[in-house]
Amino acid sequence: MKLLAVGGGSGGHVTPVVAVINEIAALQPDVQVTFVCDKAFASQSRGLMQHATVPVRVRTIAAGKFRRYQHLSVLRQLLMPSIVLANILDIFKILAGVCQSLWLVLRWRPDVIFAKGGFVCLPVGIAARCLRVPVVIHDSDARPGLTNRVMARWAAAIATGWPLKHYHYPASRSRYVGVPIGADFRPLTPPQRQQARQTFSLDPHKPLVVATGGGLGSAIINHAVLRAADDLLAAGIQVYLVAGKGNYDAAQAKAPQHPDFHCVPFVFEHMAQLLGAADVVVSRASATFTQELAGLAQAAILVPAHHLGDQRKNAAIYAEAKAALVLQDDALERSDALSQAILTLVRDPAQRQQLAQRLHTYARPHAARDVAQMVVKVAQRTRKG
Repeated sequence: MKLLAVGGGSGGHVTPVVAVINEIAALQPDVQVTFVCDKAFASQSRGLMQHATVPVRVRTIAAGKFRRYQHLSVLRQLLMPSIVLANILDIFKILAGVCQSLWLVLRWRPDVIFAKGGFVCLPVGIAARCLRVPVVIHDSDARPGLTNRVMARWAAAIATGWPLKHYHYPASRSRYVGVPIGADFRPLTPPQRQQARQTFSLDPHKPLVVATGGGLGSAIINHAVLRAADDLLAAGIQVYLVAGKGNYDAAQAKAPQHPDFHCVPFVFEHMAQLLGAADVVVSRASATFTQELAGLAQAAILVPAHHLGDQRKNAAIYAEAKAALVLQDDALERSDALSQAILTLVRDPAQRQQLAQRLHTYARPHAARDVAQMVVKVAQRTRKG
């Protein structure tokens, strides 16, 4: 079986692919896998693909996106040259990506394509449509992305991260499975938490806050954590900031020189253990990352990116269920809301436990297996046909 998987732009479009690949390998040990991503996330993708149980070739293509910002009116966006020109430029990137994808699919001739989501999937999806290669897509977010809405028109099967009531996909080809996450995203026992802290050279007796803005990082979260650092360190709290490759240098330059403050660009190994060892996790509200926190049963402070409607909807659902604390970007930029939220949770174990338990109810531990079965089934139909 030949599988072409595609995803990128952030870790949330890559780590689920690894989980699905590993489940497919358990079903089809002879599977051959090529993974396609955008150039900006290539180095992180290569690192993450090292966790696959079978060899994975990583290829990059040109890709572009249609910028639409939820916090700006359509008229205002049309009057901003930076947005208009970037969208025009990205049209040509998409066309280049389609040409690259056509050549890749023609040469390799996969039995099936698994598209995890993100703008990099569109050129591959168009190539698949032209060459009649079946596509299985997965949509993590409660608010479907533009690429998935386009590709759903010809997808052989559609897996969703939320119940089908949140989507307008054809019910006959859709299935609610949850978001695929690695098998290590499970609640840690106290001894496992202690071991995880030792792995990262962290004090096992002090509270720990892990903050991350995703694979590429978030300048807003980084700045808020750095601004809160003095208060948190004074309260005896350890801080582990995963600043993101693109934002690490700026964050590291302002990071306090304190043994309890740790700043790194990215975590390739043992991310589940790091998150599971934390008392509180601060992150964006991406569907994949919040599902990983749900799997770990962690207390979370979610900060949806103000320009991403999918994250805003994800966060709203968790906030309504009282499964996470939700702060907005402007609150982080204008006040000490983050430090106050962290201090409140660290000092209130009962509230942390309630948040963690409610978030854990959203976990779908068999999502990767279910998606793998869908992909294999489509591939088998192709080979029989």
